[in-house]
Amino acid sequence: MSHHRIRVEGLSFSYPGAKGTLDQVSFEITHGESVAVIGANGAGKTTLLNLLNGILCPSSGRITVGDLIVSEKTLQQVRRTVGTVFQDPDDQLFMPTVFEDVAFGPLNLGMSEDDCRRLAQSCLEEVGAWHLQDRAPHHLSGGEKRRVAIAAVLSMSPDILLLDEPTTGLDARGRRQIIKLLGGFTHSKIIVSHDLEMILDLCPRAIILNEGRVEADGPTLDLLRDGALVERVGLEIPARLAACPVCGRIEK
Repeated sequence: MSHHRIRVEGLSFSYPGAKGTLDQVSFEITHGESVAVIGANGAGKTTLLNLLNGILCPSSGRITVGDLIVSEKTLQQVRRTVGTVFQDPDDQLFMPTVFEDVAFGPLNLGMSEDDCRRLAQSCLEEVGAWHLQDRAPHHLSGGEKRRVAIAAVLSMSPDILLLDEPTTGLDARGRRQIIKLLGGFTHSKIIVSHDLEMILDLCPRAIILNEGRVEADGPTLDLLRDGALVERVGLEIPARLAACPVCGRIEK
């Protein structure tokens, strides 16, 4: 199951003309883990995701996906293993119909039209969006677009999912649906989000970034109950972990 693993060693990155964005970041994600990457704005979370999927190249350090070191030579193989769902689904959906968007990746890998048709249907059914197959992506709601974007990534059969703010812009019902959907996946997952309530539902482990460094890495509940830590990194204790302002009790 080594292909489900990501290892990050001494990763550093800076944008041109800027100070270090990431500085000596190291961690490992193993098979089937669901891990949150959290932190204040500017902590380096999205930059980290863009390094993990090869959109950006590190200034120093190494990323290993399975047994492959991420480089220009291995990028095509890495992207077959690592699927990324971007924060804005409009960055991923560009074909005239939902069905064509989900079938696009497999078709470009040389899969037959019949196999692509079956795969696209299976992926859309998995996310509860088969009924949208003939719709234009730009006519969908935010939650529908998110489901279709996830289906498009699933069509590439990745072992690892990277998700950037998967609940952003969704109403309460759409948010609950996405959380339930993601909770049913057995993939290794790295989820970047400010939605700490969602993180508590989906990620037993969290990595906290603070000014480009790993400030803490451990059980999500323990980290988010640490008031001093949460204050130091510019976050807030989630409502379900905060003391009741009336009785002072904390939900167990």
